[in-house]
Amino acid sequence: MHLFKDLTRQSAGFGALAMSMAGTGQALAQEVPFRGEPSPGGIGTQEPATSLAAEAFWIDNMLLILITAITIFVAVLLLWVIVFHNRRANPTPARFSHNSPLEVAWTILPIFILIAIGSVTVPALFRQQIMPEADVTIKVTGYQWYWGYEYVDHEVSFDSYMLPREELAAYGYEDRQYLLATDTQVVVPVGQNIVMQVTGGDVIHAWTIPAFGVKQDAVPGRLAQLWFNVDEPGIYFGQCSELCGQGHSYMPIVVRAVPPEDYVAWLQEQGGTNLAAAPGYDASVQLAASE
Repeated sequence: MHLFKDLTRQSAGFGALAMSMAGTGQALAQEVPFRGEPSPGGIGTQEPATSLAAEAFWIDNMLLILITAITIFVAVLLLWVIVFHNRRANPTPARFSHNSPLEVAWTILPIFILIAIGSVTVPALFRQQIMPEADVTIKVTGYQWYWGYEYVDHEVSFDSYMLPREELAAYGYEDRQYLLATDTQVVVPVGQNIVMQVTGGDVIHAWTIPAFGVKQDAVPGRLAQLWFNVDEPGIYFGQCSELCGQGHSYMPIVVRAVPPEDYVAWLQEQGGTNLAAAPGYDASVQLAASE
């Protein structure tokens, strides 16, 4: 299986060192740190990088606390029954068949719990699924086994392949980022609404960035959407999250969030069009740079 199609790569290789790579025109002046990546032995969520992720992670923690409390309560009741209502401790059992107040209580209490959960989860779901006005629109297509990206407003497109271990250092990555790093990166401006149009070119894939709190199936023949707004500059990692075949484990995603002015500079280096519509565009700065 040929996973690294060098002839179709467009080397964007921006690692944390923001290297200058001859002929690519892709390196940015500002260094950004690695932020959204898994940690060895980690069992929790990553540090949230968007408001969507922060809200989703808060709900997850809240539900964990609620479920833990309910589990402990039920376990204590079971233990109480085992200890105090076994045949030896209670040889003469009671003969009543029901307890109306208790039955009303255990019917109504779960209803209130579900209403409380719904009061926070349903608005959060709407905030995730209702697309805001896009500052940047990117179409992403999943293939076996790589991703294709198109900045639809600026006529910039490229494919993104996983880097083999021996090429990590050349692209500014560290060895721990093997299976996470790609030869090109999705560059987005911080503080702007990014709308991703997600589809598949062959089978079902899923575009996922854990630190952003987003995940969307890429279904052939359908165009789905997700959105996010990154809080801080950094490099964030994701992977295909839908079993899509032999190379499923080799479809990583790398998003580089940069200040808006650096985003415009990157678009200009890629030969992007309609730069005046890009977030961070400053006509005076662009004129000075061209002189």
